[in-house]
Amino acid sequence: MTADSLHFNAFIWPNGYHESAWRVVDDDVRGVLGLPYYANIARTAERGLMDSIFLADNIAIAEYRVTHLPQTQFDPISVLSALAAVTEKIGLIGTGSTTYNKPWELARRFATLDHLSGGRAGWNIVTTITPLAAANFGDKAHPDHADRYERAHEFVDVVTRAWDSWDDDAIVGDRENGVWADRAKLHAPRFHGRFYDVEGVLPFPRSPQGHPVLVQAGQSAAGIGLAARYAELVFSGPPSLEAAVKFRAELDAQVVAAGRDPSRVRVLPALMVTLGGTEAEAKARAQRLEDLASPEFRWQNALYTAGLDPDAFDPDAPLPAELRAGGGSSRLQQLAAAARERPDAPLREIAGRITGGAGQVHFVGTPEQLADHVLTWQDAGAVDGFTIMGSTLPYELAAFVEHVVPILQRKGRYRTEYAGSTLREHLAS
Repeated sequence: MTADSLHFNAFIWPNGYHESAWRVVDDDVRGVLGLPYYANIARTAERGLMDSIFLADNIAIAEYRVTHLPQTQFDPISVLSALAAVTEKIGLIGTGSTTYNKPWELARRFATLDHLSGGRAGWNIVTTITPLAAANFGDKAHPDHADRYERAHEFVDVVTRAWDSWDDDAIVGDRENGVWADRAKLHAPRFHGRFYDVEGVLPFPRSPQGHPVLVQAGQSAAGIGLAARYAELVFSGPPSLEAAVKFRAELDAQVVAAGRDPSRVRVLPALMVTLGGTEAEAKARAQRLEDLASPEFRWQNALYTAGLDPDAFDPDAPLPAELRAGGGSSRLQQLAAAARERPDAPLREIAGRITGGAGQVHFVGTPEQLADHVLTWQDAGAVDGFTIMGSTLPYELAAFVEHVVPILQRKGRYRTEYAGSTLREHLAS
């Protein structure tokens, strides 16, 4: 292994990340609702010595999505806990909202996963963009972007205090004197902030990693600020190499300003992949997915991922003037910029040009070309690796593991075995 060793995270989505994936795979259409689907992907990623698998989450869905996509938004902790039993080394990252959870309860759930997995848990910190979530939790209104991030800082602070409520050596295990743990080594949070009040210690000792790995994926200024203060792994990143280098430099500068070491923050931006034995084969596979894509879904999804309710808009009218100013999430800024270029264009045309739920790059080509792409981006200082989002699953992930990983190993740029057993050790090696 060298200092340039790459890191990869596998994104799990029903049938694949492309919206048309479920229409082209041969699997039982209901297979994504069962554990074997997830277990197969997790084992494939582990066979490829990837750092982690990642489960996103939606705690509210816009009903238009039911028409166009399989809906499998299970509780990530439940799924990952099950996967902990059928894997041995791979990290297990799940999403948890700082807007629609309580910090002590979330700390307990992720620390439980860290214990059950032997130190492989990671928490993807999100503030929840969709306003539809508010009604699911009995709230009258969804907090605005700035408020959500202000709450998030305090939320993460409380969570980490709860994780630190037991010293590493608190367990005594003295059977003769009847002392299981040393009470003097407990440190109750006793936290009283602007948004949260949390008193007591967690009801079990410190987890194997000390605490789960902290992950963040926001690309707005507020998201980068949250990542700079807490994150050990960042999923976000712009779609061009030049912009990605700039993003990494900005993130590193803010990490230093927060008093942290940027070399301890891994940047693994999203990369949707479609592979083929030849470039022509890969392009044909990608084109088939695009040919099946729904224009109706495209404009609705662009609004949804910008934090808007598609049902509240007329797709044949322009984007309302009050939204063209930008601000808020990075996706909303992208949508507003497109609308400012063509202010009279109908919304379906503007939004339909913005593809991909995460704004990720879609790589289409051969395994050799993908290996070159990965190394070019890493050598430019933009990334430490990528979050691999197979356009179809498990097929693209299997192709990555079977054909791309060996190329990178032969070049001495990727591990040939896991150096440790925890997610934090994977990211450090």
